[in-house]
Amino acid sequence: MSNTKILYVEDELSLATIVKDTLETQGYLVQLVSDGAEVLSNMKSFQPDLCILDVMLPNMDGFTIGKSIKREFPQVPVIFLTAKSQTADVIQGFSSGGNDYLKKPFSLEELLVRIKNLLKLKNNTLPRSLSTLIPIGKYSYFPNKLILQFSDSQKTLTHRESEIIQYFSNNINDVIYKKDLLLQIWGDDSFYNVRNLDVYINRLRDYFSEDSGISILTLRGVGYRFNVEK
Repeated sequence: MSNTKILYVEDELSLATIVKDTLETQGYLVQLVSDGAEVLSNMKSFQPDLCILDVMLPNMDGFTIGKSIKREFPQVPVIFLTAKSQTADVIQGFSSGGNDYLKKPFSLEELLVRIKNLLKLKNNTLPRSLSTLIPIGKYSYFPNKLILQFSDSQKTLTHRESEIIQYFSNNINDVIYKKDLLLQIWGDDSFYNVRNLDVYINRLRDYFSEDSGISILTLRGVGYRFNVEK
């Protein structure tokens, strides 16, 4: 773990010091940034394995930064930290490239668990047979590149989006139980993660909307069915 690097972006010094010290005691290499305008340059120079990103920052807000990270460093998972807890704020966080969303005040234990979970998802090696291309209807899914392609257009995916698409691709035209999906992707089926999943499902419906032969059906009280016409 000593080689795992975390870019931590926080302008509240007292909190930043506590979190940074805690992460370093766990063996992480941590670089602290307090100015939103300096995040991308530090991403390039530090090359972190994960980014913890506060939303309210001087000069550039976290949501704007998150979009840039998703575009330029799609392989780096992002955890948003914010005091904002409304559903619209959570949706904006995930829409801005976040892989996870932690509300302030938060426990350090929970933060550590979420970090470990995202790093585990990132470092899971895909079987070679799945690493190049998975055809899904008229789409081409490249899990190792985090790319979903339709015709000449490409969508760069977050790690979480990619994990869900891969799970769906392994269960095409079968019932996908929500509880199993939550346990596989998030590690628990808490109400908070159920809401997170709802956001991702809506996003994936939009991603696959170019192919009328693909649909994600909600089975109330059960889960989903990923229908792909053959």
